[in-house]
Amino acid sequence: MGLWMKRRAWLGLVAASAIAPAGASAQDGMVIFAAASLKNALDEIATAWSKETGKPMPRISYAASSALAKQIEQGAPADMFISADTDWMDYVDKKDLIRKDTRFNLLGNKIVLIAPRDSKTTVAVKQGFDLAKALAGGKLAMANADAVPAGKYGKAALERLGAWDGVKGNVAQAENVRAALLLVARGEAPLGIVYVTDAAAEPNVKIVGEFPAASHPPIIYPAALAKDPKSPDAKAFLDMLKSSKALPAFEKQGFTVLVKSASST
Repeated sequence: MGLWMKRRAWLGLVAASAIAPAGASAQDGMVIFAAASLKNALDEIATAWSKETGKPMPRISYAASSALAKQIEQGAPADMFISADTDWMDYVDKKDLIRKDTRFNLLGNKIVLIAPRDSKTTVAVKQGFDLAKALAGGKLAMANADAVPAGKYGKAALERLGAWDGVKGNVAQAENVRAALLLVARGEAPLGIVYVTDAAAEPNVKIVGEFPAASHPPIIYPAALAKDPKSPDAKAFLDMLKSSKALPAFEKQGFTVLVKSASST
């Protein structure tokens, strides 16, 4: 138990370090608050944008959407917010912390059950499946099921499939989905629930089951400018995320692009 708590504490430090630009200012360049699951795709897009425009690299803070929304509420200097669910975007929207006219649904995703790369475990994710048996006494890694979108989606799916009651006492709840991914990648948990895009980004895990889309609310990533963005480039960058220039990076990671009218600009 002591070792497990130490590992949880270490993962907490990892998650905290992901929330980078606490003291950022306008002269540091654009500040983007984005769900942790967006890291690979958004890093690629930001690098290409900076190279093409000659503008400074955006400062991107990756963490759980819940944590980012709370930071925005507390006055963190974000120019834009990309959430992994509509609930946390609604949260900042209702508090008048975003520009409502800039909000749109950018991406969709899927949740999957993963295991370490060398695991021999096989699981048929379906109604009434015995996830507790598959865990064999180990922990199920997932993002915080009460607040973090990936965890909320995972809990909803397990409840709908009748598996939550059998595992709820044996869940390792991480600060965000990338921290849950790391638990499985390091072999600290035999199974975990993450987005399919996270599984694609980590070579040390494999997908052992995919959750039916009907087992959880639709996974939607909305984006919007903050109420008072400081960067003059924020609107152009947000528009670029809707364009054909950004599509390959998102699709390569496994996201479903919801903006169908993307232009080439």
